[in-house]
Amino acid sequence: MTPTDLEALASDNGLERVGARPPLRAYIVQTWRRRDFASTLARYRLQAAMSENRLGMGWVVLRPILNAILFGTIFGVIMPSDTRPDNFVAFLVVGVFIFEYFTKTMSGGANSIVGSKSLVRSLSFPRILLPIAIVIRQFVELIPMLLVMMVILLVVGEPIQWSWLMLVPVMMLMTLFNLGIALITARLTVHVRDLSQIIPLVSRVVFYTSGIFFDLERVLADRQELLTLARLNPVHDFIALVRGYMVTGNPIEPFMWWIAIGAAVVTSSFGLVFFWKGEERYGRD
Repeated sequence: MTPTDLEALASDNGLERVGARPPLRAYIVQTWRRRDFASTLARYRLQAAMSENRLGMGWVVLRPILNAILFGTIFGVIMPSDTRPDNFVAFLVVGVFIFEYFTKTMSGGANSIVGSKSLVRSLSFPRILLPIAIVIRQFVELIPMLLVMMVILLVVGEPIQWSWLMLVPVMMLMTLFNLGIALITARLTVHVRDLSQIIPLVSRVVFYTSGIFFDLERVLADRQELLTLARLNPVHDFIALVRGYMVTGNPIEPFMWWIAIGAAVVTSSFGLVFFWKGEERYGRD
């Protein structure tokens, strides 16, 4: 019996090649049926990370707080006052906390496949569940971060308003965007392992071009071409939307919503297809 005959026989009996990539629709259905695996994996890894440190979950909020203090101390002193908004502390805190969500998801997604070799090679399941588990974990960690961020805003004098509720749809869109980024980086680092060394550099570039500790509108007021390019950065627009609804004196432009929505839909859709096309190579490269 030839290999072709054996393949036909296996197909007739409902057998599939190990690691075979199913059609996209079937892949999505399989992923949905195994969604509990992603949530459970995210919970276990979160618990493991908490048990490794004495402060446990405290580091989730302590890390961005320390970053805000560091950047506030350095740039609050050396940066010209005309490039800083009046409510600099609230402006900086929002930028640091929201960016933390993005960068941790991107770096976690990049390591989701290459860091789980034994799991990928020993079990049959949609590999997309691994980066999804990363996103779930980071979203869970985001909740206490946002609560602490709100407390800090109240302490520095920002009044609580109904507009703060707009944080929910903004973060939903950003989560969808982060999922796409996690899927893209997950596949790229499988094919080119050295990219994992470049991820921190990419994160720094996005950090400095997202206006975390300075107002892009003021700094690039005389460079309209650079300002337009900076406005196309989705991370900047997600942060700008949160600031617009939670920090006084930060206007919201309609284009921010269009870029946020477009980036969330396009990035997540492309990430899904891009990751799915590499399904057969995970655990083999």
